[in-house]
Amino acid sequence: MLLLTCPYCGVEADETELTPGGEAHITRFGADSSDNDFETYLFMRKNPKGVHFERWRHAYGCGKWFHAARCTMTLEVFGTYKAQTFEPPKALINKIKKKRPNWEGFVK
Repeated sequence: MLLLTCPYCGVEADETELTPGGEAHITRFGADSSDNDFETYLFMRKNPKGVHFERWRHAYGCGKWFHAARCTMTLEVFGTYKAQTFEPPKALINKIKKKRPNWEGFVK
């Protein structure tokens, strides 16, 4: 079972209280973007084996969206952080690198 801590209300919730929202930190394009940019935004997603950054919503709690860093192989959760950030916090990146020395780092 996946347990995530909501960074807004501080509740540790299991995945039945949460709604997944896909990959985090995806760049949106404006109305004047090309069809290729829009297609990339809609359909092209990373599917890594290892560390992944995702969006989650605390559906049966405060209702807010947040981001989580976890390992897709082991389901180990490295941490969660507020959705209003453009990239993961440095402290979280350092925590992941400490546990996974060969990890190449966050790439947007």
